[in-house]
Amino acid sequence: MGIAETIVNEIFVHNKELPEVLSDAIKHGLGISISEFSAKSNIPISTLYKILAGERDPNLRTFRRIIATVRAIETGDSRKRRFIAVICSRGCLDVLDRREISVAGESFDLREYAVTTMEDAIIAAIQAEKEGASALVCAPIVSPTVERIVNIPVATIRPRTSIMRAIELAAKKIS
Repeated sequence: MGIAETIVNEIFVHNKELPEVLSDAIKHGLGISISEFSAKSNIPISTLYKILAGERDPNLRTFRRIIATVRAIETGDSRKRRFIAVICSRGCLDVLDRREISVAGESFDLREYAVTTMEDAIIAAIQAEKEGASALVCAPIVSPTVERIVNIPVATIRPRTSIMRAIELAAKKIS
């Protein structure tokens, strides 16, 4: 479901208030400022601010223009190359030997987000979503939290061989 459909769904199905839904969609979903949205939609900025402050309800023509602008911005963004965010320590990223991946005929760039703490990982996940990530990959210790925060697919890193190598190294150190 795109951002425009989410706006309509939130307002008409879930009975949420337009100012909150629209503000979130513009700032976080589209990642642009209110003034940028005003310029792209040809809706006066003062009108947008009144709608966002709850001081005015848009008429049908204005609401249609809002939705059409959101769709136009989304379509323009979809022409950009899609990417998957990889959120982990620098050590893990250093062994990443590809910068893109192709699956089922679709190609995705891999964008690295180096982190050192769980807090950094959560912030990186939010940032990656804001920057337009199609999905993200992160460590198992943080993925349940990240899944509750972002609205994109989250895959968990499952280190199999590296765990056994680390156990063997620990055993050698104590032998």
